[in-house]
Amino acid sequence: MERTSFSLLSEETDFIPLITNEEDNSIPDSDLQEEISILPLRNTVQFPGVVSPITAGRDKSIKLVQGAQKGKKLFGVLAQKNPDTETPNGEHLHAVGTLVQMVKSFKMPDGNITAILQGKRRFKIVEIISDEPFLKAKVEYLKDVEPPKSTEFRALVQHIREMAMDIIQESPNIPTEAQIAVKNIESDTFLIHFIASNMNLDVEKKQAILEENNIEKRTNSVLKHLSYEKHLLEVKNDIANRVRTEFDQQQREYFLQQQMKTIQEELGGVSNEAEFQIMKDRADKIDWPEQARQQFDKELQRLQRMNPQVPDFGIQRNYLEFLLDLPWDNLSTQPIRLSKARRILDRDHFGLEKVKERLLEHLAVLKLKGDMRSPILCLHGPPGVGKTSLGKSIAEALGRDYVRMSLGGLRDESEIRGHRKTYIGAMAGRILQLIKKAKSSNPVFVLDEIDKLSYGAQGDPSSALLEVLDPEQNKTFYDNYLEMGYDLSKVLFIATANNISSVQPALRDRMELIEVNGYTLEEKEQIGKKYLLPKQLSDHGIPKDSVKIAKPQMIDLIDKYTRESGVRNLNRELGKMARKAALAKAEKNQFPTQISSSSIKEILGTPKFDRDIYQGNEIAGVVTGLAWTPVGGDILFIESSISPGAGKLNITGNLGDVMKESASIALAYLKGNSLKYNLNNNLFTKYDVHIHVPEGAIPKDGPSAGIALLTALISLFTQKKVINKLALSGEITLRGKVLPVGGIREKILAAKRSGIKNIILSEGNKKDVHDIPSKYLNGMNFNYVNEMNEVIDKALLSQRVKNAKELLIKS
Repeated sequence: MERTSFSLLSEETDFIPLITNEEDNSIPDSDLQEEISILPLRNTVQFPGVVSPITAGRDKSIKLVQGAQKGKKLFGVLAQKNPDTETPNGEHLHAVGTLVQMVKSFKMPDGNITAILQGKRRFKIVEIISDEPFLKAKVEYLKDVEPPKSTEFRALVQHIREMAMDIIQESPNIPTEAQIAVKNIESDTFLIHFIASNMNLDVEKKQAILEENNIEKRTNSVLKHLSYEKHLLEVKNDIANRVRTEFDQQQREYFLQQQMKTIQEELGGVSNEAEFQIMKDRADKIDWPEQARQQFDKELQRLQRMNPQVPDFGIQRNYLEFLLDLPWDNLSTQPIRLSKARRILDRDHFGLEKVKERLLEHLAVLKLKGDMRSPILCLHGPPGVGKTSLGKSIAEALGRDYVRMSLGGLRDESEIRGHRKTYIGAMAGRILQLIKKAKSSNPVFVLDEIDKLSYGAQGDPSSALLEVLDPEQNKTFYDNYLEMGYDLSKVLFIATANNISSVQPALRDRMELIEVNGYTLEEKEQIGKKYLLPKQLSDHGIPKDSVKIAKPQMIDLIDKYTRESGVRNLNRELGKMARKAALAKAEKNQFPTQISSSSIKEILGTPKFDRDIYQGNEIAGVVTGLAWTPVGGDILFIESSISPGAGKLNITGNLGDVMKESASIALAYLKGNSLKYNLNNNLFTKYDVHIHVPEGAIPKDGPSAGIALLTALISLFTQKKVINKLALSGEITLRGKVLPVGGIREKILAAKRSGIKNIILSEGNKKDVHDIPSKYLNGMNFNYVNEMNEVIDKALLSQRVKNAKELLIKS
């Protein structure tokens, strides 16, 4: 069923109802039937009182209209929920509709019937009683809740009438005669229905208005939608006026420009010629690659043929200026002095020996050969260890320009490759923009936070970087804006990352990975003393000698006020101390020159962290393990207890799956080798074992606690003491093998800080210990093992603990 739309905002407005009295629309209750025929309507809602034309095209609809012609011409109309439903039943129709009277009908040449319907009264479907030859339903007629006879309601209706007339006047698609019809409608209810019927609303919103029983609420709903239509019309008219004004202004400016051009030609020249000549002169001074020279000449000739008034003229001029600004032949060429480079790197950064050594190797080759393809380095490690700031020091050491591009959150490929210059607002990618900013073709280019790259609907920037960071491809890096290759092979790219595993494998393969580990406590003490404290004092306007921190106090500050791999928080704490000193100086108060431990607490407040200290070997089943954390190494205590039970193993302390598996492996190994350690097998079925790792709020995981867990269990079952000041780290297998683990450097330094003297590690970790400077290992004893037998021999004493438990086996 189709309906001819004549919305207040529609171009198809061709019908204005003229009924103005409610009496003309009334039907006696005696003529109202409980069972009526139902005509489904597509895309429209019929309101009481409103006259609307419809076209019946479906067979059932045609039969219903033909039957109504012979009877009282009364039937019901209901809006379809989905207009695409060809054969609707009761489930496809809204429950509330309108009883209509057919005023007139016409048979069309195509076989359809057009009928003029007038709404009479609202009804609600009680049940569908038949669907052949057309729908019939039992209905209940609805009564309207009459509005109050108040001044407020009359004002509301009058406001709607005036707003509708305003819309008719402002809309260019509605004849002004419609104002007369709206003005002459006397019935308030019919006025509301007429406006609701002709508003440009979807079926759901019109249906909601029809279903409202309270006329006052129905009126408010119509006012709300009518206000929106009026606002929409005002916006449309405003946009049309602005566009017309802008178009007129453009025409005026075009004619004025043409007149000015003609006058300039009469005076002997065109103003743009001077600009073109400047471009040619600049181009002659550049040592272009042949392809770039040809591209520039071609695009300049195209610019000269363009009308200066067209938008493309400005785009073309910007493109040529970008070509001229790129440093095609400009290279930073300073004499290479290795001693100076080493001095600069040592001046700005403490430690990082591998990075410094790799850069000095590159410099040495450049000095001997004179030319070398730059390496693609990737510095990865925890935050705050100086990866980004290292780039600036490298640039100074190499005597090159320095540029940095932050990749964190980058999700658009065009940020790397640029946009095609045919787009409005097109520009080159940030790689070439920063090369242009550096004004040299061989800067040190830091790609910061390469592991934070994202991707979206605009492409994958990490894939675009594959060409940038491939030494075999970046000699002809293609930027969409430049439309030709640009040589990036002389650029020294240095990428930084925190988590190298999140970098795309193909991209990771193109880079030379250099791990930048977190600093040890001893290294932090040197950095704080030599670099951070002097810088903070200088930044706060305090003489360098006015505040001094001795080594014990600096270590105390680092240990109790920071927990990090880098030195950012240490820098903040020293900055806080410098600000306190500045405040004291400004107020002419005393501030200690030599900072003591008590002064630190007074200045920085209560310590934020407490480090675990070794607690002795007086309790059986308690062993000290070693842990690696993102902020450095630490020790952890593995506690175990035994009690009569049924052989259950309980594990607590917020442990991960891998660590729980290590505990299960340790107990399984102990059960399988009980005779070797003189243990009665019945112990494992008559006693429960509980393993706990303190600080349960902190998640713990990994296999490195394997030998510590097994040592704790054997100590528990034998009630023997563990060697004093001992810590263990290593993975175990069911066969009793001890495997190497990671984080050895941080673990050993943490053990030393906690007062531990003896360390048991896997034989495979011996190489990691050799990489640690010997000055950090003084006073420590290392034992390397391959099997658990060796661990037990080296870790347990023959002496039993005080108050040892007697594990009895009851028959």
